Amino acid sequence: MALTILQRLFQMLFVMFGISVLAFLIFFATPGADPAARIAGRNASPETVAAVRANFGLDRPLPIQYGLMMKRLFVTRDLTSFVNRGQRVIPQVLDAAPITLCLVVGAAFFWLVGGVVLGLLAAALRDSFIDKASMAIALVGVSIPAFWLGEVLNLVSQSRFHDTWLFAWVPALGYKPFWSDPWMWFKTLLIPWISLATLYIGLYGRVLRANLVEAYQEDFIRTARAKGLSPGRVLIKHALRTSLIPFITLFGLDFGALVGGQALLTEVVFGLNGIGRLTYQSLQTLDLPVILATVIYASFFVVMANALVDVVYVLIDPRVRGS
Repeated sequence: MALTILQRLFQMLFVMFGISVLAFLIFFATPGADPAARIAGRNASPETVAAVRANFGLDRPLPIQYGLMMKRLFVTRDLTSFVNRGQRVIPQVLDAAPITLCLVVGAAFFWLVGGVVLGLLAAALRDSFIDKASMAIALVGVSIPAFWLGEVLNLVSQSRFHDTWLFAWVPALGYKPFWSDPWMWFKTLLIPWISLATLYIGLYGRVLRANLVEAYQEDFIRTARAKGLSPGRVLIKHALRTSLIPFITLFGLDFGALVGGQALLTEVVFGLNGIGRLTYQSLQTLDLPVILATVIYASFFVVMANALVDVVYVLIDPRVRGS
């Protein structure tokens, strides 16, 4: 098992290196793209562009440029923005990352609990009215865009009914750090959590229900029933454990992507200055160092999530340990 984990970590480092090289080449070595010209401005003279190129090290060979960029990004951590001169990239990412992490982790808790409960309930009562109704509700949840639901919740909680007892507790849009006021932090993120988690509750509930129904056709389930085990124990201890493997795969991909910036629309709707919003603003101004840093940040969480999924596979399914 330890060897399997070490192999996954080595693969993760190799993939991260490849992503950093590919991202650097896309942003700094694409034919026709000249970062020095963007920094100098539209009407800059050739002399000014040449001076900027020399000042930022853009006149050196690409391998040296890559090494210097990674050194300034990870070692000295003094890489600065091309647009906001003198503003360092790492502090911007470190300020935005906790906001995105809090948003996604909280939403993930809601959609995991909701998805498991919904899937178990539908599978335990399959073909009943409750099964059909819960799957219909799940389909509605999957069909609702997170940003639209967020706008509706904002309209209800921030405007129309904000003065009523039901939503008087809802604070203004924005983010409140956990360490300054934990209760206000929770109230600020509760509605964004619900907005982001609703889609995934429906999706995960439907996936888990399908996996459980399929697992009930396996021989080991028939054996467990033949031993006289209760339906609840068969469902939880035997069918659920097998059905969680594709469930965990889906969770790893979704969690990594959302932490990496796919929660952008939710961040915009609720005024949260997270990684997604930082990346979007940087793309608007073509601030290449910030874009490079956020891409590497996003890829780290996607790769890390997939590596953790592989480790969880080993813990859940003994058959994986020998492969």
